[in-house]
Amino acid sequence: MPSSLRSNRFILIALLPALLIFVLFAVLPILWSIYYGFFQWKGMGDAKFIGLGNYREMLQDPVFWRALRNNLILVVSAIVGQIPIALAGALLLTANTWFNRLIRSALFMPMVLSTVVIGMIWGYIYNYQFGLLNQALTLLGLESWTQAWLSNPKLNMYAVSIPINWSNIGPYLIIFIAALQNISSEIHDASAIDGATGWRKLVSVTLPMIWGTVVVTIVLCIAGSLKAFDHVIVMTGGGPAKSTELLATYMYNSTFAVYRYGYGSAVSTMILLISLLLIGLNMAVTRRKSS
Repeated sequence: MPSSLRSNRFILIALLPALLIFVLFAVLPILWSIYYGFFQWKGMGDAKFIGLGNYREMLQDPVFWRALRNNLILVVSAIVGQIPIALAGALLLTANTWFNRLIRSALFMPMVLSTVVIGMIWGYIYNYQFGLLNQALTLLGLESWTQAWLSNPKLNMYAVSIPINWSNIGPYLIIFIAALQNISSEIHDASAIDGATGWRKLVSVTLPMIWGTVVVTIVLCIAGSLKAFDHVIVMTGGGPAKSTELLATYMYNSTFAVYRYGYGSAVSTMILLISLLLIGLNMAVTRRKSS
């Protein structure tokens, strides 16, 4: 037997356990969710086939559209906030000053905290009576700016997006550090000879070299924002009056609160379709820009 064939067989055998786990815990649940989305099912007993009934009800539910709008706000805030901050933090790693070390610690800290703890911390920060944010505004003489940040329907979604974005910066920071370290020093030397420094060097040299990494982080931002759940459940529970409802919390409340597992499966399938649509649009736009 040729050595290359033996090597390929060894690779296949080594990957087989991970592949089986992936199929068992990722692919099969997705297929089951798609299947039960066409049924009226309470989790026990017989499932009644209703075709597209769950999807029609979903599209007629104003809470679903509010959750979708909130998720789109979260997607935009993630792309605009997480990626630039993570890239800036990665660039700061090259300098070893006390300020840069402080910034790096602030960006890495959420990686060692659970999302539940982060949600509780920011819930206390936003508290109207004894929250740090309102106390800081009062000390600065800005009492008129104090608010019930998580109860104001006009502001609470933006308030919730801040801890969500903060907690997700760390992984992107590591990705950008790895990408920046892969840029050859010869390229930096050549750009310096050509007179490219500062902002000009970042736009003309660094960003084009790591553009593929930027595209990957945008895809991860979209996927992560559409499955955001923990922070909102801890901080607001989707309220008040569903003003901070997300697709994931809408699916959770529709499934486990009222035991409508068929409807919840349909919502899960819709989240998957929306994710694929947004990621596909992102890939099409970035591919056109690259060409």
